[in-house]
Order: sequence, then structure tokens, then C-alpha cells
Amino acid sequence: MSESLIGRRAGLSALETLKYQGDPLADAVIADLVTGGRTGVVNEVLAQFRDNDQPIPEDLPESVRRYLIDTDVPPGWVDLDRVAGTYEFFVDDGVHVASVLSFGAMVNCYAQPRPSRVLSLTHRLNQPHRRLSETSQFVLHLMGPDPFGSGGSFVPTIQKTRLIHAAVRYFITRSGEWDVEADGVPLCQQDMLGALLIFSVQVIDGMRRIGISVTEREAEDYYYVWRVTGAMLGIPAEAMPETLTAARELNAELVEATYGPSAEGIELTRNLLRLYEEMVPGKAFDGVVAAMVRQVVTEEVADWLEVPSSRGWRRAVGAGARMMRWLERSEDRSHTATAVLDKAGSLLLGGSVRTLTNGQSTALTIPADLREKWLAAGVCPVAHPRT
Repeated sequence: MSESLIGRRAGLSALETLKYQGDPLADAVIADLVTGGRTGVVNEVLAQFRDNDQPIPEDLPESVRRYLIDTDVPPGWVDLDRVAGTYEFFVDDGVHVASVLSFGAMVNCYAQPRPSRVLSLTHRLNQPHRRLSETSQFVLHLMGPDPFGSGGSFVPTIQKTRLIHAAVRYFITRSGEWDVEADGVPLCQQDMLGALLIFSVQVIDGMRRIGISVTEREAEDYYYVWRVTGAMLGIPAEAMPETLTAARELNAELVEATYGPSAEGIELTRNLLRLYEEMVPGKAFDGVVAAMVRQVVTEEVADWLEVPSSRGWRRAVGAGARMMRWLERSEDRSHTATAVLDKAGSLLLGGSVRTLTNGQSTALTIPADLREKWLAAGVCPVAHPRT
């Protein structure tokens, strides 16, 4: 590290220093594997490492085995009863969470110029199906009844995600196309914290924008599960606010304040909208996709990312959001209202399962217990169960 960079960091705020922090545990593993030329073999082994209960494979380099052991348990401060309680929220509203993640959170991520540039350097601007599929699967594993414990599949997902991020950091910083001193570390801890706030705080806000009722207790618990997830992803615990109120304040300061237009963000959004439109048969309804995005994100973000605007479809989607609010209020009294509400939330996730693999043999998997409950309620998309 250069002396100028050290001096610069010394005068930065705690949040700003996160721009220059990677993930030492995962970064060391990737450096060791690349130096030893063993990345291909490790990828093959880890592809079969999928469940929390599964023994760590023996045929792994020592650096990988040590990393998997060191990152195998949630932080000591976690309240697993509170995590388990959030599962009921996922049972009731998991399909709506997935829809808002797809329509809103992904687009808000693209409103951040620096992370969007990282995606451009990994040649993933034209692969929205892959990024959305990976994000959807990550959240589906999170939705299990005990995501960090026995029977779940979330811990290996987190561990492998950290290694993927570390690999991206390794190769981009050595590509000659990234200035660490000026721009910070690619996929730095500040970017990771921003993504956590988008997937938690902003998802709750987006659900409310489309008319889904979320109590403050549900919102607090949903954010709590993401805070535990953030700790397991390597985000410093002290960087993550303990309360939802503080998280909302940080979201405004750290995330929304950095939103802006970029060529990469515009292209990412355009490709994502095209993917969604392919899920809707015919051309007559193409405008509803962009209108739905505009309902979930702010007007400014939609304009920056050049999301098309149709007055007619915007009115229709706005009316739909008002109807969703009415259906939510009548949900306890009307089985019909419940069926309509849940069907609306499951359509996008079901479409994603069918198309996001882009012809590949893989498919999203839904935790078995959650799948059973969704099937009983008649809202489960077609996907592979986790057995």
C-alpha cells in the first residue's frame, strides 16, 4: 500500500475507511489458490458442498478448509429464536419479498455507479439472468426455517459468496483498470453494507409502495436477519446499525446519497427490463414492467437509469397498489382476497424460476419446509425443493 494511500485513510471517517477494506479471510484464500493454480479443483469440490449439516470436504487445500471452519457459525450475539420467528414473515410474504427484490432492489443496486462498474469489468452487463438467479437463490436459502442451523443450506451459500467476491476483488485490482487509491477496493465493505441496506431496509419500503402491509415488528426482524447475514458475509459488526431506525438513517446517508446515473447502470437496467419483458407473453403488456419498477423505486432513480415511463401503465400500476392495500386490509376476512394477493406476489418468482437459468440445467431451489407451506397455501412457484 502506498504512503499516500495510508495517509489518506488516516483522515477518513469510519464509513469512508470501509471503501478500502476487503475481506481478509476470503481474500487470503483466493490469493493462495491462484498462486497454487488450484482454483478449478476447488470449484469442483465446492459445487457439491451445499448444506449446513454437510461435513467439510476432506479433499480441499488447507487454506480453504480453515476458512470454511472459521466461517461456519453465526456471530455469538445472534438470537436464533428471533431468526426463527422471522420465518413466519417469509411464509406469509416471501413471494412479495422476492418480487420487490427483483423489481426494486436490483435496480437500486444499479443506481450505484461504483458497484455497476465492477459488474462491467466482470463482463456481466449482458447477463441479468445470472445475477438475478444468484440473488434469488441467496434469498430463498435465507428464507428457510433455520437458515444458519441444522437442515438449512444458507451457510455454504454465504461462504461461497464471500469467495466469489474475493475472486472479483483479486482479478479486478490486478486488471490495470481499477484505481484503488481513487476508488477504493472493488466490492469493498462499504459496497457490501450498501447492498445489505438495499436488500433489507429498501425492500421493506418497496413492499409498502406496492401496497403490502409490513408491521414495524416484522420490518425490525427482517432487518435483524440481514444483519446476522451481513456479519457472516464479513461486514464488521460495528458498521451495521443495531436498529431499523438507525439502518434507515444510514441507508439515506450511505446508499441513497450515492445514487446517480452511469452508463453501466443504464445498460444493466435496460438488460434487466428486457429480461422481465420476456417473462410477459406478447407485446401488449411490455409497459407494465417499467411501470412496476417505477412504482417500487424513486422517480429520480428511475429517471437516472432511463426506465421508460408510460402514463397509462403508471396509472394502472398505481391503482393496483391501492387495490393491494385494500386486499391486505381485507385479508383476514376474505379467502378470495388472500388468493388474489398471494397470486400477484408469486407470478414473478415463478416466471424467474422458469427463465432465469437461460437454458442451463440449473434451477432455483426452495427450502423444503417453506415449499410445503407455500404449496398448502397455493402460492408456491414451480421450483426444485431442497431435500
